[in-house]
Amino acid sequence: MLTDVAKRLLLGRAMRSDRLGETLLPKRVALPVFASDALSSVAYAPDEVFLTLGIAGFAAYSFSWKVGLAVAGVMLVVVASYRQNVHAYPSGGGDYEVATVNLGRTPGLTVASALLVDYVLTVAVSISSASQYAASTVDFLQGHEVTVAVLAVLLLTSMNLRGVRESGTAFAVPTYAFMAAVLGMAGWGFWRLAFGNLPDVASARFELTPESSYQHGLTGLAGGFLLLRAFSSGCAALTGVEAISNGVPAFRKPKSKNAATTLLLLGTIAVTMMLSIIVLAKVMGIRFAENPVTQLTLHGAHGRASNGGVVFPNGTSYDQDPVIGQLAKAIFDNAPFMAAFVTTVTGLILVLAANTAFNGFPVLGSILAQDRYLPRQLHTRGDRLAYSNGIVILAGFAIVLIVSFHAEVTRLIQLYIIGVFVSFTTSQTGMVRHWTRLLQTEQDRAARRRMMRSRIINGVGLTVTGIVLVVVLITKFLLGAWIAIAAMIVIYAMMKGIRRHYDRVAAELVVDEDEDVKLPSRTHAIVLVSKIHKPTMRALSYARAMRPTVLEAVSVGVDPDETKALQKEWDRRGIPVPLKVLDSPFREVTDPVIDYVRGIRRSSPRDLVTVLIPEYVVGHWWEHLLHNQSALRLKGRLLFTPGVMVTSVPWQLASSAGLEDRPEAGAPGAIRRGESGTGGRRDDP
Repeated sequence: MLTDVAKRLLLGRAMRSDRLGETLLPKRVALPVFASDALSSVAYAPDEVFLTLGIAGFAAYSFSWKVGLAVAGVMLVVVASYRQNVHAYPSGGGDYEVATVNLGRTPGLTVASALLVDYVLTVAVSISSASQYAASTVDFLQGHEVTVAVLAVLLLTSMNLRGVRESGTAFAVPTYAFMAAVLGMAGWGFWRLAFGNLPDVASARFELTPESSYQHGLTGLAGGFLLLRAFSSGCAALTGVEAISNGVPAFRKPKSKNAATTLLLLGTIAVTMMLSIIVLAKVMGIRFAENPVTQLTLHGAHGRASNGGVVFPNGTSYDQDPVIGQLAKAIFDNAPFMAAFVTTVTGLILVLAANTAFNGFPVLGSILAQDRYLPRQLHTRGDRLAYSNGIVILAGFAIVLIVSFHAEVTRLIQLYIIGVFVSFTTSQTGMVRHWTRLLQTEQDRAARRRMMRSRIINGVGLTVTGIVLVVVLITKFLLGAWIAIAAMIVIYAMMKGIRRHYDRVAAELVVDEDEDVKLPSRTHAIVLVSKIHKPTMRALSYARAMRPTVLEAVSVGVDPDETKALQKEWDRRGIPVPLKVLDSPFREVTDPVIDYVRGIRRSSPRDLVTVLIPEYVVGHWWEHLLHNQSALRLKGRLLFTPGVMVTSVPWQLASSAGLEDRPEAGAPGAIRRGESGTGGRRDDP
């Protein structure tokens, strides 16, 4: 069918389970797959630092490099801590596994809910930032950022449904291009600075007006709070570090060693790029305002808004580009094509940054599903051996956020970071307890020294991430972080409820040796009859072959003339099965049958009642409209009646010929859920 062809074109041919090893990643591919989020955060983390400090005016930018150093220090500590995690817990459970094993189920689920929320926000923030870059570069996209963002999410979803190896290979080139572009720009900028010919950025000509409460600079409690806000916003650069610990199983062997090396590369490159951008932006006199119309002035005059930019009284117009865009245009003032290249790959990497979440979320969802905290469908691999259901769910939630917040990064960023630092802090607490427990039994001195060193590293990580978590909670709670916290609470409660359901069902299905192994006293088979035709005769033959204790045919008397004709034809053919006609004064079919079956159950509770329903199997969608759905209604009602078995006896119409050899058209797991995999649908005559 056309749907099968489209599916193969989009996703590729299905892969056998024994080819899972072919999807494992070498370090050169794993870096762009798992680290693109943290690497790309240098495209918006410096923006948020300057934007926040800009509330207090240009003088506050003197603290930018200090804030950058603080963020870099936290990142290096977190990277060092997670290198211990991937060696100790290489199974892919990451923070969730560490917290569950060492602290218990409640902390483990807390971490899981925080990570699930953070992965969704990673996609929303990265894609929204990319759409803003695209709109600043291509004029006709301005005002259509939400549409661009949604289309980008759909594109990423399609790529990831093809499998982690293919998506990683496709994303490797632009990720490395971004690293080369930013590091090359920074290197050329510092070279020009050393030789005294580094120009200012375009925004350096403006004055940055502080808000009224910061007219005297960063003084007092308000100034300290603003610095903490800038630091917490800059800590967006740390998101994505945990993804590698969740993705260890996707690495080639030796898995833990390769994952730890990738973490070190991630930390080194990200810190270098972020600090370079912050230092160059400060040196080149950048002005970056949350509201350019009110904060930016030219020769003491305020401008007015125009098409997303600012127009000043003297006719000067200005559109505020992101920090990297401003730096690229100034540093490569004699090579505009290089500036365009930097801006293009930066926008592209922001789209690809969401790929980290597309790898982390489905894996974590699979582990939670295996532990019965999420629906088991999330543990099912799709045609390309990716966790397709998790990928689709992640995309759906991200699109909802993007549309709800109009793809505005400044609004979304306030929800960000909370989840990742909850997981950081809880995970490091679990790792400290892990090493403490091992030290109680370890006798080898060399091993003890390694464990003590690892415990110190994780202890420092716990202290630093705990402090940052408190800072983030204080500075971002009222700005929108409460929404993320509320989402974590809802997801936590949902996972507990799912686990209770699975536990309750498992307890209910335990075999009772006294009751469940006993045979029923008798079997009572009922064949439903609407008219005498081939499907009815097949159902009667099948029922007779079952050799039940009692066998009868049952029809519902809706039309007296048709009922008499049916009884007359039944007797004429000499069918050796008694026919019982149920009265239906209101011309209803379902209720009389249900009442009759329940009456049999009440009179003989130990009898097993089997209801056989003849059904058509049709091959075309329009044929569904030509047959009534009484069989479906009957089955739906009978399924809720204890002690009653419902058996469909299919009769294949000519239109269904050949469909039995067609590949499954349903969703993954359709056959396990009892859905038809042939695309045909069974309807009663």
